[in-house]
Amino acid sequence: MGKQATEMLKGILEGIVLAILSGRPAYGYEITAWLRDQGFSDIAEGTVYALLVRVERRGLVDVEKVPSEKGPPRKVYSLNSQGRAYLEEFWRTWSFLTERLEQLREGGE
Repeated sequence: MGKQATEMLKGILEGIVLAILSGRPAYGYEITAWLRDQGFSDIAEGTVYALLVRVERRGLVDVEKVPSEKGPPRKVYSLNSQGRAYLEEFWRTWSFLTERLEQLREGGE
């Protein structure tokens, strides 16, 4: 991923992580691994953890501590109703932006 893609990703990573959590609960490393499998190889694990702390503080996710075979318990994140509402707004905004960008690319107004 180039610098431009990395910068653009910073602006939408929160929505991507919430979209992942809308499918199933997950812990930070699982989310990072999924992102890397999808081609987002430049995302640092710490970036995802910092984002998860922010969305937890904002009340968009619920957190459950699950025992781990290795080390301390894992924090498993799941999207709650407030997070679902936020994600719906993210997708509406995304649709608006992509429609306008497509118009610009096609030379329309």
